[in-house]
Amino acid sequence: MATQSPFSFLDSIFDRVTSGPQPPQWLVHEVHQRAVLFINHVLMQEPEAMERMRRQKGRVALVQWRAYSMALLVTPAGLFNVAPEGVSPDLRLEVTELSPLALAQSALRGDKPAIRIEGDVQLAAEINWLVDHVRWDVEEDLARLMGDAPAHQVAQVARRAAQALRQFVGARMPTGSVVPAPVTSTDRTAA
Repeated sequence: MATQSPFSFLDSIFDRVTSGPQPPQWLVHEVHQRAVLFINHVLMQEPEAMERMRRQKGRVALVQWRAYSMALLVTPAGLFNVAPEGVSPDLRLEVTELSPLALAQSALRGDKPAIRIEGDVQLAAEINWLVDHVRWDVEEDLARLMGDAPAHQVAQVARRAAQALRQFVGARMPTGSVVPAPVTSTDRTAA
């Protein structure tokens, strides 16, 4: 017998908030620009990641979750840029889990979300490599701002807090609940 999460009301609140007025286009554009800046900052810390993406220059990947989407264009430098409006994507990545709470729980467990993949197989493989191998070195960025010792202490506290949060979420999972494995399918589109 499946037990409903005591936090399921958060999903209904999220649904009500997102079905209301949509944010203005300028705000969506700014959020996309900031996300691209962050992604590129992380990629620049890993030269192999940039080299892999250089081979995919000019390709467009569309990432979508619910009504939210973002099209990313791979630049000749091996970084990303927001794709021009109306461009046809070479790859579509759609997060199939609709519940933000379930996504947060799986992220805290360290699981990848279930994704439906359509399009270019090689671009999908490179993006999967990025997800598996590229990590943001928060401690290094903090060290630039506050020095090595304080950055190390802050990072240690953050790791302990994250571990405690993972344990809390793990303890709150209903007994006998089965976590579905990510569902992925790769289809090559006609060129």
